[in-house]
Amino acid sequence: MSDCIVSAHAVDTGTRPDPAEFIRANMRIAAVPAVPEIRLYTAHPGSGLRRLVEWNQHGIEEDGPEPEPPYWAYVWAGGAVLARYIMDRPETVVGRRVLDLGAGSGLVGIAAAKAGASEVVAAEIDRNGVAALGLNATANGVAIMIIGEDITGGPPPPVDIVMVGDLFYAHDLAGRVVPFLQRCLGAGIAVLIGDPGRAYLPRSRLRLLAEYEVPDVGEGRNAAMKPSGVFSFGPASV
Repeated sequence: MSDCIVSAHAVDTGTRPDPAEFIRANMRIAAVPAVPEIRLYTAHPGSGLRRLVEWNQHGIEEDGPEPEPPYWAYVWAGGAVLARYIMDRPETVVGRRVLDLGAGSGLVGIAAAKAGASEVVAAEIDRNGVAALGLNATANGVAIMIIGEDITGGPPPPVDIVMVGDLFYAHDLAGRVVPFLQRCLGAGIAVLIGDPGRAYLPRSRLRLLAEYEVPDVGEGRNAAMKPSGVFSFGPASV
């Protein structure tokens, strides 16, 4: 009965849905295809995510930000390959403080926590993504500290390693992320990147550590597996 009440609230076009209630009522928990040790709230054809992102045509506050696309509702190849790498090589994160940058669903951070990281911080700017991240962490029995804002303009938090899953698909985003990662290196923080080869990947600064074939976002349930790499990020060449 309670699920029906939550679902009714979620479709009310006059009231902003509570993100956590909407996700619980309208999305399904499913194992990640490339990382079945982890289960996430995942979009499906009946999720009605547009109702959450654009809760009504005039419902966005005049001074508020434009709604973010629901990137957090899908598993991206870069996050999947990085999470798989972490689960296969837990020594990468055991006993270390980890930052999952642009965390989305929290897949990478959850993998790090499951693999034995001493602390996981997830940075995610989407309000709905923050809610999903918290629900996903709880569903997997791990604790993650969430920062719900863009941290790329400032100094890195006190961590030992930064994980970057699939943040090089847009020019402006890459333009913020790369300088932040440079500051991380300057602070003695290691950086690992998972990516299937997006347009703005800083290839000249990367060293391939491993490659896996994983499905990518937007290619459907029966998508062909796509080669994706895990890279260490290093200083710019002179």
